[in-house]
Amino acid sequence: MIIRDKPGSLQLLFSVRGSVLPRILPRIVVVTAFAALLVWLDVSFAMLPHTDAAPFAVFGVALSLFLGFRNNAAHDRWWEGRKLWGQIIADMRSLAREVQIFLPEEADRRNILHLAIGFAHAHRMNLRRLPATAAPQDWLTAEDTAQPHLPCGVLNRMTGTIERAAPDGFARRALAERLASIARAQAGCERIATTPLPYVYSPLIFRTTYLYCGLIPFGLVETAGWMSPIFVAIMAYIFFGLAEVTEELAHPFGETVNGLPLDAMCRTIEISLAPYLDLPVPAPKQAERFYLS
Repeated sequence: MIIRDKPGSLQLLFSVRGSVLPRILPRIVVVTAFAALLVWLDVSFAMLPHTDAAPFAVFGVALSLFLGFRNNAAHDRWWEGRKLWGQIIADMRSLAREVQIFLPEEADRRNILHLAIGFAHAHRMNLRRLPATAAPQDWLTAEDTAQPHLPCGVLNRMTGTIERAAPDGFARRALAERLASIARAQAGCERIATTPLPYVYSPLIFRTTYLYCGLIPFGLVETAGWMSPIFVAIMAYIFFGLAEVTEELAHPFGETVNGLPLDAMCRTIEISLAPYLDLPVPAPKQAERFYLS
């Protein structure tokens, strides 16, 4: 995720870090060059068909509305993912307080909280489809990483410890409800990660945007002349940019510059639980070149 203070006008105008421009620039160059070729042919060889720009205005409004709808759907996925991880952080903090109240043995409390931090990292790895070799050895053992579903395996170990260590039914029920809340947030994140936006939108937007940018020069060449490629480039930046932003936001757990900072949120959990484990409190994750992983 890009983290930076409110930038100035020049920074907003020329900043590239966190922008979709590097990824869409080749497409912008292609449609701009095509528009310049059409203008050159119209001026130097034979007059091309000239059309009124009004139909393209209606076409552009319809395309922008469709892109806006899809962008809203992608942002909803991104924001829901952030809320679910916020719930996990809150549940971890509550779990730390509850084990202090309900579990009499210090070793059991430490074991539960150690596994809780391991679960956060396991959940992060599962959402990002990272290999078992990427597991942090401080929190996840070889036994954990051998599980077919890493985060569920860690939760199962936590359940077994609670079943054995909780002194009465009330304590078991309270801690089981906390684990159930964590599991619901986990399932919500996995639903987002495994259910992308319908594929049918992608080719429709791709084809429609290229069609629009390829035809619009015929509506501009008569009045705009050699300025037509400039206007085409601007429209291509808007439409291709919106489409690319949608693709990033629709996958909120990816390691893109606009993905959710799962590493930083796992570190937040470590900071919250370290005092209960008598461990040094680690420093919060810091953004590097405005990027917080």
